[in-house]
Amino acid sequence: MKLGLSIGYSGAHLDVPVALVQRAEELGYDSVWSAEAYGSDAITPLAFLAAVTKRIKLGTGIMQLAARTPANAAMSAASIDAMAGGGRFIAGLGVSGPQIVEGWYGQPWGKPYYRVKDYVAIMRKIFRREDPVTHEGREISLPYKGEGSAGLAKPLKSILHMNPDIPIYLATGGEAMVKLTAEIADGWLPMGFVPGAMEEYSPWLEEGFRRAGNGKSLKDFTIQASVHVEVDNDVKGALTRLKPEVALYVGGMGHQRKNFHNDIMVRRGFGDAAKRIQEPYLAGHKEEAIATVPDEWVDLKSLVGPPARIRERYRAWEDSGADSLSVRSRQPEAIEVMAKAARLN
Repeated sequence: MKLGLSIGYSGAHLDVPVALVQRAEELGYDSVWSAEAYGSDAITPLAFLAAVTKRIKLGTGIMQLAARTPANAAMSAASIDAMAGGGRFIAGLGVSGPQIVEGWYGQPWGKPYYRVKDYVAIMRKIFRREDPVTHEGREISLPYKGEGSAGLAKPLKSILHMNPDIPIYLATGGEAMVKLTAEIADGWLPMGFVPGAMEEYSPWLEEGFRRAGNGKSLKDFTIQASVHVEVDNDVKGALTRLKPEVALYVGGMGHQRKNFHNDIMVRRGFGDAAKRIQEPYLAGHKEEAIATVPDEWVDLKSLVGPPARIRERYRAWEDSGADSLSVRSRQPEAIEVMAKAARLN
């Protein structure tokens, strides 16, 4: 199993953990993943990291679709890939949620399924430079001919000769979107993936591969799961430190009626707990929500405790069906422990 390092997005102050990324590269990690919500963006840190690393792949986990047009996403991906030496960039894409899409970016939620489909198709056309780009989509079309158009648009081809094979991964979790991911993407950033989850996902992936119609299968596809890692002899203390983020996403990262992280928790058999977290969180009682997060849920989706416990529990992730695993940690010891667990050197 390949390992990635997930550095997420910055808090109040911009923080790119350069030394941690460089150490991960030395240890044999395959990739590093940035993120964005509504603060630091996912692209800029990777441009910086491209200059201070040599081999490690540079992935966005994720670029939010509403943040930029597909043309701009393709331009950014291709520019960093070229600066990094070619073959290092992975364009990880996701839709985010209605609160961010409409509240932060001022874009309509629309039909995410068709938006993703159009977005990926346009990016691939731009990367390949076979013809000036045209696309008649359900959600996105080029050239634009809609309301407010000057009527003067013409199809264009990228001036930059790009790597035509920059991989595109999609962050999805629901049935329709997972099928679409398997059909059109090179890899998957699965939401809520834990050991045992492939029983649910396998039929969806297989249907997506069938729709691709080109003999595509798991051997042509990367599943890049992610896991929190916290090295600590106090297992309960480590679990407790991870609960605020769980409460934020399950309780507050989305509307009461549309929260993908809450939905995943329900699907994994923790429906009562998901409700107990969300209600106080949305009412402003964040500490109560955090205290409600079950240890069992955090432990299921994390690797915490002393090194021996982490190594033992890592075996379930090796057998999970994912072929790559992003380590979500800023703890230097965690990066070292996971390298040993995965036998990278």
